[in-house]
Amino acid sequence: MRLWKYAAAVAAVGLATLLLELIGSSVNGVTAAQVFLLDLLLIARFWGTRPALVASVAAATAFARYFVAPGGFAAGDPNDWTALVSFITIAIVGGELAARAERRAAEAQAGRLEIERLYQELQAAFDRASEAEGARRNEQLKAALLDALTHNLRTPLTAIKAAVTALIAAKAWTPSSALTADGRKELLVVIDEESDRLNRFIEGLSTPERQDQTQPLHLRSIRFDDILRAGLVRAETVLRDHHVHVALDADLPPLSVDAASVAEVVYILLDNASKYAPAGSAITVTAARHDERAVEVCIADEGPGIEPELRERVFEKFFRVPGRQPGDPRRGGIGLGLPIARRLVEAQTGRIWIEAAASGRGTAMHMTLPVSADAAESTMEAPMAGAATGVM
Repeated sequence: MRLWKYAAAVAAVGLATLLLELIGSSVNGVTAAQVFLLDLLLIARFWGTRPALVASVAAATAFARYFVAPGGFAAGDPNDWTALVSFITIAIVGGELAARAERRAAEAQAGRLEIERLYQELQAAFDRASEAEGARRNEQLKAALLDALTHNLRTPLTAIKAAVTALIAAKAWTPSSALTADGRKELLVVIDEESDRLNRFIEGLSTPERQDQTQPLHLRSIRFDDILRAGLVRAETVLRDHHVHVALDADLPPLSVDAASVAEVVYILLDNASKYAPAGSAITVTAARHDERAVEVCIADEGPGIEPELRERVFEKFFRVPGRQPGDPRRGGIGLGLPIARRLVEAQTGRIWIEAAASGRGTAMHMTLPVSADAAESTMEAPMAGAATGVM
């Protein structure tokens, strides 16, 4: 299979000789030697040492025949031997250099392939490790999610169950029931409110964002102090270790909102404030006119605060401030409270956002709520009798 290399090497020498012959008598021995040497180097480079050796013999013969001694190669002529030895040496050296270069190129290519193989193996190992770590964290997240969902679902269900149990135990449907009419009504209100709360929580998980926030539903004129009172009653348990200060403007107009939804927002904000603020600290609720069409409510705490770059992200579902843990480990969350609060506020055509507390310590949750159309141009009497500021 390699015979063609030898034939091609001899043919290359013959082609060089023919070229020199065509040039004519102006070619001298130096020029011819350079042409043959170049021919040998090219043969050695591309076809190897052995074809170059055969070509060197042919080149020495052609050089002696046509450019040194026209009579042909002479055994006793030192010029012929010198040319032959030179051509052979060039062929050997050139062939070895070419072979060495090819070996180094092959070794370099093999090294590159080995590096690529090792890199791919290392990348695959990293990928497997990342997948294992991701799977572990995913399992942890699932466990935390289920724990928090269980807690948020169990709270209203417990209240519903307790109310229903009390009604059944008292045989509320019989005339001789131990419960008074007011008692039965109170338990039924608990069932109704907690069912609504459970429904809103589930809707906050599954319902897509409303495309049109300009037409809120179930609106009626109601005073904010009534809504706040409902939220405070619901949050009584979580606020037991904090001091709640309420300061409402005396001329606060009635709102045009869904009272149950806003009460839910108030509860969520109070729950968040008490969850991360230290025990014994103050939680302040204020409300004042934002403009002629809206009232601005602020719930401020004395907790660790939220960094400015995270104040929008906390309204994303399942986002929690890194490293932030509640004072009570049993009150852990999954990052759904504030997203639900924003959705409920925006459903009232309001807005909710976060600022640093005026005291420079803690977090201030602000929201605007629309006033009723009838009160947009008039003022109302002070919503809380006696004073606009109180402590609960």
